[in-house]
Amino acid sequence: MLQFTLSYDGGLADNNAVDLYDGARALAGFQRSLALVTHLALNGEIITQAPSLAGAQIISHAPEEGSWKVVATVVAGVFAVTSVGKDSPMGQLVTSIYDYVLYETMGFHVDYSKTLQQQIAEHEREKKITREKLDSLMEKTESSIADMHRPIVASKTATGGHVSATRDHVPPQPLGPEMSDLTYEYIVQSVRSEEELDIVGVVSSYNINTFKGRIFVFEEQRPIPFELLLDARTRRNVNLITESLRRNADNQQDPSAAIILRAHRVETRNGRLKTLLVTEVSQARG
Repeated sequence: MLQFTLSYDGGLADNNAVDLYDGARALAGFQRSLALVTHLALNGEIITQAPSLAGAQIISHAPEEGSWKVVATVVAGVFAVTSVGKDSPMGQLVTSIYDYVLYETMGFHVDYSKTLQQQIAEHEREKKITREKLDSLMEKTESSIADMHRPIVASKTATGGHVSATRDHVPPQPLGPEMSDLTYEYIVQSVRSEEELDIVGVVSSYNINTFKGRIFVFEEQRPIPFELLLDARTRRNVNLITESLRRNADNQQDPSAAIILRAHRVETRNGRLKTLLVTEVSQARG
């Protein structure tokens, strides 16, 4: 079976203790991020809620003695248990994706082509796991990975954190960088572009009360959150957005659903697009 370990050291964690609230938040983030990664590997889809995980279950074991450490096991459901073992192609895929997401989210650039190794390429193609899907996965797991830092940055009952994968008596394989104050700061820090850029896509969701939504950006090949800035909340702009949503819902191949958002890009420090702050909306011309 495939097992993942979340551990902390320093402070109270050296005595197998952390702040209860922060420990609970960290465990919830650990479970959610692992569930979303596992679902993508098994089903080729991005989910937003951990209970939506299909084909597997994540169970927890009692904390181990020493520094604060909890082991989570991925137990297969409709899949054979051996199909998600650490040494199986599927187990390697889950491990590689989680490693990639942890590194990229915490500010360490990883070569995508080398991350999903050659021996799992067949599973990668079968599940249609793309760079764009991994970017979308990182967007969904970012808050969970931030929560995994809480014992370090909130209560400060730990000074460092680690994630690893293992099976049976095989030595643990570290995943991602060591969690620290610096990796947390990277996650929560965003860079807003000075210039406004034209972003072309189709609206996939929109909330008329918050002026927030999501647009499938053609260049990114994934949905990106957006928000209309105060001066952009005009009837004309809102009508263009809702019309794009309606046409996209009626026919996802309808070229007339495409619109242009003039917006400031909000990115991570290594250039991954996180959200768009919109100043103007116009109809795309075919």
